[in-house]
Amino acid sequence: MMMLKSMGWAGLSIALTGTFFLSGCAATQNTARTASEAATIFFDDFSGASLDRSKWNVVVTGGVVNNEQQAYVDSSLTLYIAKGKEAEGAQNGALVLHPRFAPGFVTREGKKFDFISGRINSRGKVDFTYGTASARIKMTAGTGLWPAWWMLGNGRWPDAGEIDIMEYVGETDWTNAAVHGPGYSGETPFVNKFFFTGKTDVTQWHVYSVDWTPDSMLFKVDGVLFYRLTKPMVAHYGKWVFDKPQYLILNFALGGIYPVKVNGIKEPYYGIPAETVNLIKDGKCKMLVDWVRVSGAQ
Repeated sequence: MMMLKSMGWAGLSIALTGTFFLSGCAATQNTARTASEAATIFFDDFSGASLDRSKWNVVVTGGVVNNEQQAYVDSSLTLYIAKGKEAEGAQNGALVLHPRFAPGFVTREGKKFDFISGRINSRGKVDFTYGTASARIKMTAGTGLWPAWWMLGNGRWPDAGEIDIMEYVGETDWTNAAVHGPGYSGETPFVNKFFFTGKTDVTQWHVYSVDWTPDSMLFKVDGVLFYRLTKPMVAHYGKWVFDKPQYLILNFALGGIYPVKVNGIKEPYYGIPAETVNLIKDGKCKMLVDWVRVSGAQ
């Protein structure tokens, strides 16, 4: 197993099966809200004063995988709702995952970290089988940052399956999608980059989504298809396990195996250069989420 994503027993290869390029402007507020309101089975636009814990769980680090450098905590420092100007264009408010420099932080298990961050999931509260999962997200630049929007099945990894809708490791011109399961986990062959071009990059608002059916997954950015995975493709490597409910995850990791494979940096922190450490110290690294929607299969 090459890589495991923190707290979720999930991994991601950087082997590529193809690329896609997009030029143009960032998504508008209404981009990719293509499913009818009647088909929406879950929606959160983070319009309340705080995170709705009837929909989301806040994860607290017990163990960290992938040699990531952060501990996940339940704190208003790392996870909060922004309003007005601080929401950066999200009309009703935005969820903010905000990593912080906290040298010498000790977890309840006695493990030490120099960074704390936020992670939420909907396990036991919201899951679904087939349909479209989408989120409108913007992120800040910073080498070695590793925010993600993804899903996991209820069960042992990788047998329960993982669908990575969006991952970003600090190169602002691309994100990637990937799928993991039995026989195709870690260094999975099912991974693809989406490249932005022109004046567009990850620091602007974009809608990242997957259309999930009984025999395929269509990954899109701002409604534009860039990767199609089908059940027959998976059959060459292992069992298609994407016929059971999956739950939603948003997290902001720092450093680790995947960023190191991209940037080669191991000092002062594994995958995180000094300039990014300074950005985190100055409070400038964030992941903002305008809304999350799950729509039933059409």
